[in-house]
Amino acid sequence: MDTADLGLPVDVPSTALFTDRYELTMLQAALRAGTADRRSVFEVFTRRLPEGRRYGVVAGTGRVLDAVENFRFDSDVLDFLAQQRIVDEPTLTWLADYRFRGDIWGYPEGEVYFPGSPIMRVEGTFAEAVLLETVILSIFNHDSAVAAAASRMSTAAGGRPLIEMGARRTHELAAVAAARAAYVGGFATTSDLAAGFRYNIPTVGTSAHAFTLLHDSERDAFTAQVQAHGSGTTLLVDTYDVAEAVRTAVEVAGKDLGAVRIDSGDLLLLAHRVRQQLDELGAKNTRITVTSDLDEYAIASLAAAPVDAYGVGTQLVTGSGHPTCSMVYKLVARAGSDTPDSPDAPLLPVAKKSMGSKSSVGGRKWAARRVDEHGVAEAEVVGTGTAPEELAGHQLLVELVRGGEIVGREPLDAARDRHIAARAGLPLSATQLSRGEPVLPTEYLPA
Repeated sequence: MDTADLGLPVDVPSTALFTDRYELTMLQAALRAGTADRRSVFEVFTRRLPEGRRYGVVAGTGRVLDAVENFRFDSDVLDFLAQQRIVDEPTLTWLADYRFRGDIWGYPEGEVYFPGSPIMRVEGTFAEAVLLETVILSIFNHDSAVAAAASRMSTAAGGRPLIEMGARRTHELAAVAAARAAYVGGFATTSDLAAGFRYNIPTVGTSAHAFTLLHDSERDAFTAQVQAHGSGTTLLVDTYDVAEAVRTAVEVAGKDLGAVRIDSGDLLLLAHRVRQQLDELGAKNTRITVTSDLDEYAIASLAAAPVDAYGVGTQLVTGSGHPTCSMVYKLVARAGSDTPDSPDAPLLPVAKKSMGSKSSVGGRKWAARRVDEHGVAEAEVVGTGTAPEELAGHQLLVELVRGGEIVGREPLDAARDRHIAARAGLPLSATQLSRGEPVLPTEYLPA
């Protein structure tokens, strides 16, 4: 099944209202002023990584492409704008024919990024590009935060599989996006069926404590589950007494019991005790899965424990303390006149001047990652104009939309594989969980 054809997992007529009112009021003013058709370049970037993080993860690119494709002002949306008197009649007429017909370049999904990295560049008229600000930022800020947490957890897990199970800890639609982002960041499976349906992410899940409590005894519950799902199922063993539950589980399922899950208590101590008990009972191939408010630090603390898989919920879907990446969408270049320009016309760099930390760097940018003689990344290089010849083979931005047509859509597994490779190309210190500065410096080169 080609999941890209399924559309968005939201019951709305379009993505056009996933925006802020001021984008439409700016549009109306620009139309009146005659500046709406000025060729413009917007860029998505962050001025800083979340405190203590050493790299960021680009996630949500595929969802951004879906959102741009579905950004349409249909009759219901236009009626709402008219009734609320948000924009005037000429602006409504303009919106009725809205299609993004510009170009978008960006870091491919799964790539890593650093402060100042131009992870997406949106080019078109001011009018068509400015409307996309909020929907693009809402996707990237959420998905990249989850993917960064997932990447850190994946590193901490040391190759042991991770299960995303945070649907009940966030908005129902955010849960689907979070499962997708977690998969990009290195998680193997999800418990969320909507994510499995929409993105073909493998789904897992067997039973909760309620199933054990439903039955007259733990043995009855285990028997019912094994009869329904076979001996390869995962039995939850911490409803009452863990040692007694493990003994009963092996008696019911046999030595081929697939796995046991521990969801509370001292996970380090219990994992060792359960492993010893399983081995003594002859269930040496039975796996141990642990859950219970895990984050990357808790996972790392279990590195020496006989744990085979981790299930993570709350901390994952909330970015493990950093639920946003603070990405911004800024105009960095525009045409020098009100007359629509050809794509090759010169652009004037523009940038906000600020006494605080909100200044930006003007100009249409390229980005490349310089590597050392061992192939390890040593700097994120950002510049305007033409990139130096020695960096030509290390350019990061790829074409995503050309003339309004999506050209950069790809399977989700491609983003997942790319992230593994990108993370492996960073200095070893990138995998440290301790607080630190970005593992690569960002260098700006003049045109």
